[in-house]
Amino acid sequence: MPDEVTLSAAAAGELAVKACLNVGASQASARSLADATISAMLYGPSMLGFPHLVDYLNSFREGRIKGDPTPVLGNAYPAFLVSDADQGIAQLGFDRAFDKLVKAARTHGIAIFTQTNSYTVGELGYYVRRLADEHIIALASSNANAMVTPQAGGPAVYGTNPLAFGFPLGDGSPPLLIDQASSATAYINLVRAAAEKQPIPEGWAVDENGMATSDPVKALAGALLPFGGRKGGNVALLVEMLSAGLSGGPWSLDTADFTSGSASPAVGLTIIAIMPGRDDGRLEERAQKQADRLIDLDIFVPGISGTRACADALKIPRDVFETVQRFAQG
Repeated sequence: MPDEVTLSAAAAGELAVKACLNVGASQASARSLADATISAMLYGPSMLGFPHLVDYLNSFREGRIKGDPTPVLGNAYPAFLVSDADQGIAQLGFDRAFDKLVKAARTHGIAIFTQTNSYTVGELGYYVRRLADEHIIALASSNANAMVTPQAGGPAVYGTNPLAFGFPLGDGSPPLLIDQASSATAYINLVRAAAEKQPIPEGWAVDENGMATSDPVKALAGALLPFGGRKGGNVALLVEMLSAGLSGGPWSLDTADFTSGSASPAVGLTIIAIMPGRDDGRLEERAQKQADRLIDLDIFVPGISGTRACADALKIPRDVFETVQRFAQG
């Protein structure tokens, strides 16, 4: 029996929606989450597709995500949008604000969207990819519950605190897109390694005693490490200030676990949207030429190099597919 199941994007989306509806999500929440899940499967880290959907499904069922929230959107300033996700998914609050954010960026040249009170944001690259499709440059940040220690032996004080950046390269080209955690690896990679009983590289995490470990089970009981030592820790703090600080949401030290309990993590999300000038696309064309030049020099350009999107062949680990299918069947 193959270890993977192959589905079309449409079939995977239908399955995701059905599973979400079956655990209490509203139609709007189910559709927003399914769209983000399929986007991650097409373009983002594969672990943030269906494998991460399972976290959402468990959290709907166990009360960490409100099934039928009412996000509230307001304007702190003309180009500063503020959202309260009402303990729902981050994607729904973003969807409700998307048209206003695009309009504000095009009107003022730059706009900010900041949101609090949501479940974990999922694939952060999804948000900047959506804006790049509108020919808008974007920078996004989000925090999570504390699972990263800036130094071995110290307490976990930050989330994995990712940053994502997207730069449109014109019609017919995917955007340049950087999406990476402040930690040495994403938390979900530890979960998968533990499930597959595979060792992790040293430098990713420490055990509960603060000692370096290559055992993912011990790492899950301990803490992740930042990339690049103290510099990575500084990036995590920067993200914390942009997301939790600007949104008014809880700091990572005060954020509930997104995989256990019944409390919403209520995390923060901040997106800065920037128009690439009034030049009829010349800056996008210039950026495309630079990306091509880097690729010709064998430089990996994220979002461009190794793009794997194939709308008719989405591969899902069989165990994950079967888990989502069980949710869909009740």
